[in-house]
Amino acid sequence: MLRQGDFRLEEIPAPARLAPYAVALEADVRDGDEELATGRFILLHDPEPPAVWDGTFRVVTYIRAQLEPEMGNDALLGSVAWTWLVEALEKHHAHYTAAGGTATRVLSESYGTLADRHDTIDIELRASWTPDGPDLRDHLEAWCDMVSTFAGIPPLPEGVAVLPRRRRKADPR
Repeated sequence: MLRQGDFRLEEIPAPARLAPYAVALEADVRDGDEELATGRFILLHDPEPPAVWDGTFRVVTYIRAQLEPEMGNDALLGSVAWTWLVEALEKHHAHYTAAGGTATRVLSESYGTLADRHDTIDIELRASWTPDGPDLRDHLEAWCDMVSTFAGIPPLPEGVAVLPRRRRKADPR
């Protein structure tokens, strides 16, 4: 569950060529007009799966978020992104096998008529894993936590709430 910002989750068209059966969801985390993170969760099912799946279901996911320049230049960023995935799955007891993925930093620099745009650094995580069994709720909840974490809003323990951000007025004294 998202504690801050707006989390939108909706079904989108699933890719047709990856498996005989598929469903896809898209999530966006926003703070007003600003997109903090976006992602896709695709559940594939094949009664005769490829051997590398190690099961008949496969989750394929993509998450992207823009980072602050200091964080985007951290050499350990890819490892941190993978750790967020593993920790979210563990936290939700979403048992899995055959996990794999890539974490990519994307630097965007603008030139010419777009030169007034600021440079941006994005982190992208592409990953897939095979759920141990057909109960997928824990996997989807873990993925929602991952999208929130990429947005800079880490999940909190049950019963803990974040106080709203308030700007302090200058002391008139």
